[in-house]
Amino acid sequence: MSSEMSSEMGSEIGDVSRHAQVSPHDRERPAPMPWLLIGAVFLLAILMRELVPLNTDVSWLLVIGERMLDGQHLYGDIIEINPPMAAFAYLPGVALGRLLGVDPRHVIDVQLLLLAVASLHAVSRIVRLSPAWTEANWGPFAIWATAVVTVLPMHVFGQREHIATLTFLPALAVYALRSDRISVPLWAILIAGLGAGITLAFKPFFAVPVALCMLASAVRARSWLVLFAPENIIAGVLVATISVGTYLLYPEYFTVTYPLVRDTYLSWSMPLSIIFLNAASLLFAVAMLSVLLAMWGRTPNSLLLAAVLAASGFAISFFLQRRGWAYHSYPMVAVAMLAMGYALLVAYGAPERRRLGLAAPLILAATFLFGAQWFNGNVYVGLVREAVAALKPHPRILMLSGEAALGHPLVRDIGGTWVSRQENLWIREFVRLTREKTIVDAATDTRLKDYLALERNWLIEDFRKMPPDIVLVDNLRDGWGDWVRADAELSQLLKPYTLVRSVDGIDVLRRND
Repeated sequence: MSSEMSSEMGSEIGDVSRHAQVSPHDRERPAPMPWLLIGAVFLLAILMRELVPLNTDVSWLLVIGERMLDGQHLYGDIIEINPPMAAFAYLPGVALGRLLGVDPRHVIDVQLLLLAVASLHAVSRIVRLSPAWTEANWGPFAIWATAVVTVLPMHVFGQREHIATLTFLPALAVYALRSDRISVPLWAILIAGLGAGITLAFKPFFAVPVALCMLASAVRARSWLVLFAPENIIAGVLVATISVGTYLLYPEYFTVTYPLVRDTYLSWSMPLSIIFLNAASLLFAVAMLSVLLAMWGRTPNSLLLAAVLAASGFAISFFLQRRGWAYHSYPMVAVAMLAMGYALLVAYGAPERRRLGLAAPLILAATFLFGAQWFNGNVYVGLVREAVAALKPHPRILMLSGEAALGHPLVRDIGGTWVSRQENLWIREFVRLTREKTIVDAATDTRLKDYLALERNWLIEDFRKMPPDIVLVDNLRDGWGDWVRADAELSQLLKPYTLVRSVDGIDVLRRND
């Protein structure tokens, strides 16, 4: 945050009457308490990076980055269901980690915390551009916002949704300025445009919150020219450039990967009860209700309205993805909680704060703790990791399972090498779900069988190219052991291996050396 804003944070924590008695000279002195508390939040976030396991997908994307630096080709030597932006977001951290000789997971953690600092600082500078917001009580909210973007993510820290939220926040503040017809300086335009473009490049679903904020800015400003503001042009050019670059550099994404994803992953939906009736939906509802109650009888300012619309847009994108998974919900929950914090801590004066008493901090604390619990869910594989680590140092590992969390971050935790070109055997898993949850006609069934055959060929090629030291066979989910035994070629490949032990339904096989 800027030095000017820090003086506001410190001097305005008291009520309005006391604030009026403070001299201008005193108001310019930065008060230490907000900064100390913000620093404490960052220290807690750093501690969480040591205590909370590395996210499964982040661990896999680090493997992709390492392989790309070794010369392997994405969507050929490496099979990933997401567009290239998912891999390239982590590639600089992987390269820097290799240069420094440290695990890139630590570099990514530092980069994300620095991105959080940069995002919040940019938002604070942008907010200062509006005369209507310069006298607000920003100190408590700054602490709250820091916790929401650094501590709340827990196990989804570093996920693409986490990054996309951080890059989007400055754009949200600029959209609020546009609503009030306030001039936006070039530096803010560049940050907002690049940030919104990066957010959109991660997932097309994120177009919903961006579009809602843009439209609201144009309506409130009473000018459709706002839709063509330079930050929107920058974001559009960036997305178009990335799309064209993907088509030119990675045509296999469109010819091989996307048809696979379309016919399997995108063809089915989780039950509506899982999509809508979950902790994320409850957190969103509580946050929006809190905003409504706090602003009852008042007209929300443009910043609060932009935050509410962005949260609602991210909610739509979350529901459109039809999975109900925690990491998909982070942008929705985080922006909704920022809107709630703004409404309860900033958008009204001291008399209202006194009337609310302990209600506001209790609501904030309860939602934060509940949200942290929601985002901390993960698959425990500690016993499997211990069993594998005891067999051989730095082993080459192959996994026969559709559960990605079984192998990642296990392979990184024990310093092993991942043999497969896939994060997990997701095609077989998604084909199973497609057949269970949809009506499959003859033509679709033929395509699904072709996809299964393709994945099997990849598996055999990977096995022969780099014979694993250890093979994990998942008998807990979908009978992978039976599948191997029914396949003569796969059974032959596993003949040189001996079952060491079974841990929670996972067979651990070691090669006979």
